[in-house]
Amino acid sequence: MGTLASSFFENPLIVWFAGALLLFGGLLIIAFHQYWSSAAAIVISLFGWFLALRGAVLLAGPQLIERGAAVSMRVLPLIQAGFGAAVLVGIWLTYVGWIAKPASSPAKNNP
Repeated sequence: MGTLASSFFENPLIVWFAGALLLFGGLLIIAFHQYWSSAAAIVISLFGWFLALRGAVLLAGPQLIERGAAVSMRVLPLIQAGFGAAVLVGIWLTYVGWIAKPASSPAKNNP
């Protein structure tokens, strides 16, 4: 992973393109998901803000992300736990968005 991370930052065009994609994706989520009506909606909006901020930092100061990647190589179990938590959040969002039945409001049931 260390070799992969260091080779990523060797080409400034790839770094800039990745930062632009992250920023654009985050801004899309922020723009089109302005609903804070449930815990899942809040998580999705926070994810959009995380992407946008990370993309902006990658565009403005790629050395900060590069330094963070180098430091993270020393604490791999912590990084793996973080990605494990992200997978669990993704599974939960998939369940909430696609599998769970929406709760019907009392106003819809009353004629």
